[in-house]
Amino acid sequence: MPHIQRVWQANFQVYGADKVWRQLQREGIQVARCTVERLMRLQGLRGVRRGKVVRTTFGDTAAPCPLDRVKRQFKADRPNQLWVSDFTYVSTWAGFVYVAFVIDVFARRIVGWRVSRSMRT
Repeated sequence: MPHIQRVWQANFQVYGADKVWRQLQREGIQVARCTVERLMRLQGLRGVRRGKVVRTTFGDTAAPCPLDRVKRQFKADRPNQLWVSDFTYVSTWAGFVYVAFVIDVFARRIVGWRVSRSMRT
Protein backbone atom coordinates (compact mmCIF):
# COMPACT_ATOMS: atom_id res chain seq x y z
CA MET A 1 0.00 0.00 0.00
CA PRO A 2 1.75 3.19 -1.12
CA HIS A 3 -0.08 5.32 1.46
CA ILE A 4 1.69 3.57 4.33
CA GLN A 5 5.12 4.12 2.76
CA ARG A 6 4.27 7.77 2.05
CA VAL A 7 3.12 8.52 5.62
CA TRP A 8 6.12 6.71 7.10
CA GLN A 9 8.56 8.62 4.83
CA ALA A 10 6.83 11.97 5.45
CA ASN A 11 7.34 11.56 9.19
CA PHE A 12 11.10 10.96 9.06
CA GLN A 13 10.72 7.16 9.24
CA VAL A 14 9.96 7.27 12.96
CA TYR A 15 6.22 6.48 12.96
CA GLY A 16 5.16 3.01 14.04
CA ALA A 17 2.02 1.19 12.96
CA ASP A 18 -0.18 3.03 15.47
CA LYS A 19 0.78 6.52 14.32
CA VAL A 20 0.74 5.60 10.64
CA TRP A 21 -2.77 4.17 11.11
CA ARG A 22 -3.96 7.30 12.92
CA GLN A 23 -2.58 9.53 10.15
CA LEU A 24 -4.32 7.43 7.50
CA GLN A 25 -7.59 7.77 9.45
CA ARG A 26 -7.13 11.57 9.51
CA GLU A 27 -6.65 11.52 5.74
CA GLY A 28 -9.90 9.58 5.30
CA ILE A 29 -8.27 6.28 4.32
CA GLN A 30 -10.20 3.49 6.05
CA VAL A 31 -7.95 0.56 6.94
CA ALA A 32 -7.65 -1.70 9.99
CA ARG A 33 -4.77 -1.07 12.38
CA CYS A 34 -3.72 -4.73 12.21
CA THR A 35 -3.54 -4.43 8.42
CA VAL A 36 -1.23 -1.43 8.70
CA GLU A 37 0.94 -3.37 11.15
CA ARG A 38 1.09 -6.42 8.87
CA LEU A 39 1.87 -4.39 5.74
CA MET A 40 4.57 -2.39 7.54
CA ARG A 41 6.16 -5.64 8.72
CA LEU A 42 6.09 -7.06 5.18
CA GLN A 43 7.71 -3.89 3.80
CA GLY A 44 10.33 -3.82 6.56
CA LEU A 45 9.10 -0.49 7.94
CA ARG A 46 9.59 0.04 11.67
CA GLY A 47 9.00 2.89 14.03
CA VAL A 48 11.70 4.26 16.28
CA ARG A 49 11.50 3.27 19.94
CA ARG A 50 11.91 5.87 22.60
CA GLY A 51 14.53 5.64 25.30
CA LYS A 52 17.88 4.00 25.33
CA VAL A 53 18.65 0.33 25.66
CA VAL A 54 20.05 -0.38 29.10
CA ARG A 55 22.27 -3.39 29.54
CA THR A 56 21.53 -4.75 32.98
CA THR A 57 23.77 -7.82 33.06
CA PHE A 58 27.25 -8.57 31.80
CA GLY A 59 27.82 -12.27 31.20
CA ASP A 60 31.34 -13.57 31.73
CA THR A 61 31.79 -16.83 29.85
CA ALA A 62 35.33 -17.20 31.18
CA ALA A 63 34.19 -17.16 34.82
CA PRO A 64 33.62 -20.55 36.43
CA CYS A 65 30.07 -21.50 37.39
CA PRO A 66 29.41 -21.22 41.13
CA LEU A 67 29.18 -24.42 43.12
CA ASP A 68 25.74 -25.83 43.91
CA ARG A 69 26.31 -26.28 47.64
CA VAL A 70 22.73 -27.37 48.41
CA LYS A 71 22.37 -29.78 45.45
CA ARG A 72 19.10 -28.03 44.43
CA GLN A 73 17.43 -29.18 47.69
CA PHE A 74 15.82 -25.99 48.97
CA LYS A 75 14.35 -27.45 52.17
CA ALA A 76 15.17 -26.72 55.78
CA ASP A 77 13.89 -28.25 59.04
CA ARG A 78 14.47 -25.20 61.22
CA PRO A 79 15.13 -21.45 60.91
CA ASN A 80 18.64 -20.31 59.96
CA GLN A 81 19.57 -23.78 58.72
CA LEU A 82 19.75 -22.76 55.07
CA TRP A 83 20.02 -19.33 53.51
CA VAL A 84 20.03 -18.67 49.79
CA SER A 85 20.72 -15.44 47.93
CA ASP A 86 19.84 -13.79 44.68
CA PHE A 87 19.87 -10.36 43.11
CA THR A 88 17.78 -8.45 40.64
CA TYR A 89 17.54 -4.99 39.17
CA VAL A 90 14.84 -2.39 39.71
CA SER A 91 14.04 0.57 37.49
CA THR A 92 13.80 3.88 39.36
CA TRP A 93 13.38 7.49 38.25
CA ALA A 94 17.15 7.91 38.62
CA GLY A 95 18.00 4.76 36.63
CA PHE A 96 18.51 1.12 37.48
CA VAL A 97 19.61 -0.09 40.90
CA TYR A 98 20.55 -3.62 41.87
CA VAL A 99 19.10 -5.36 44.91
CA ALA A 100 20.82 -8.35 46.50
CA PHE A 101 18.96 -10.27 49.17
CA VAL A 102 19.35 -13.28 51.46
CA ILE A 103 16.37 -15.57 52.11
CA ASP A 104 15.85 -17.98 55.02
CA VAL A 105 14.59 -21.12 53.27
CA PHE A 106 12.61 -22.39 56.28
CA ALA A 107 10.71 -19.14 56.92
CA ARG A 108 10.67 -18.10 53.25
CA ARG A 109 11.44 -14.58 54.37
CA ILE A 110 14.11 -12.10 53.38
CA VAL A 111 16.58 -11.82 56.27
CA GLY A 112 18.87 -9.25 54.68
CA TRP A 113 19.21 -7.10 51.60
CA ARG A 114 21.42 -4.46 50.03
CA VAL A 115 20.90 -1.93 47.23
CA SER A 116 23.67 -0.69 44.95
CA ARG A 117 24.05 1.25 41.71
CA SER A 118 26.54 -1.35 40.52
CA MET A 119 26.10 -5.10 40.28
CA ARG A 120 29.78 -5.60 40.98
CA THR A 121 29.69 -4.53 44.63
